Amino acid sequence: MTITSTSRSVTVAVDVNGADLGPAEVARGAALAQGVRVILFGPAAAIGGNLPAHVSVVDAPVSIAKEADPARAVRGTPDSSIVRAVAAVTSGDADALVSGGSTGAALAASLFGFKRVAGVHRPALALMIPVPGKPFLLLDAGANVEVRPEMLVQFAHMGAAFMEAVHGVSAPRVALLANGTEASKGTDTVVAAHESLATSTGLNFVGNVEGFAIGSGAADVIVADGFTGNVALKVMEGTSAALLGAVRSAAMSSWRSKLGGILLRPALRGLRSEIDPEEQGGAVLLGLRHVGVVPHGSFGARGFTRAIEVAARSVREDVAGRTYARLAEAGALRKTASEAVASLPDQP
Repeated sequence: MTITSTSRSVTVAVDVNGADLGPAEVARGAALAQGVRVILFGPAAAIGGNLPAHVSVVDAPVSIAKEADPARAVRGTPDSSIVRAVAAVTSGDADALVSGGSTGAALAASLFGFKRVAGVHRPALALMIPVPGKPFLLLDAGANVEVRPEMLVQFAHMGAAFMEAVHGVSAPRVALLANGTEASKGTDTVVAAHESLATSTGLNFVGNVEGFAIGSGAADVIVADGFTGNVALKVMEGTSAALLGAVRSAAMSSWRSKLGGILLRPALRGLRSEIDPEEQGGAVLLGLRHVGVVPHGSFGARGFTRAIEVAARSVREDVAGRTYARLAEAGALRKTASEAVASLPDQP
């Protein structure tokens, strides 16, 4: 795998089924994307017409976005929009995937179709958290509920590679999410991962961070198992929504408050834009041979535009290649059976 030029032409396959606001809203987002070709997979009638020249449509009305068993649905429904979008990437007709449907279906289809980067244990779901002035990458955000120490080590390197390639962060600070900053804190898995990361080659590991320090800017990449990461994410989202609601209610509570709200409106607009999850484009599947981006189903056109842009940037900056190179340099790739046997000490 080689690092590609940032000027290369990129095509993104987009599954429009499952988006809360409907296929037409996803199509509007695709129309706004600049410098990238987009292929929409979904019901042509619902997508609509009058699309710009860089957007084309493949009629794929079958959706598995609501299926309870995504893996079984992917295997049993080859004509579904998500499976056909993934197939377009694996065949070379497209370079990356964006899926507006269920995360489970996108993960299953991508894992079966794209395959993992050689030596990667599991792909991880990585999400930029829009903390004002201090955004950071959280992974795993829900793909792997149970992990082993070596998987957390790989997540750390994959997250660092993404922050370097896509967000231009030099030597990103990487931390483990734990219940204390000491190396001995956390589950046995976290403690073992900490020990490995502390001596890992080419990684700016800054140790453990606790939950209350998540938005402090202490790290550029925060690593956790999928269960802990997803709970942390949902707590942050719920708290943010509650606080914004409380501020809105307070601003409307009296004429004086309303006047103050009018004066603060320009600054609050800037803050709202900074913390808007749509601006981040959604979660990125790291550790696969091709790029996959999963925006939230509730996103509007702007969110899907950003998801397409993030996917294209990830291709141009060769996130998959950089991930492999970083893991190889650190000796963090999974060994094959023959390599594992060869590494065993000689028996007397």
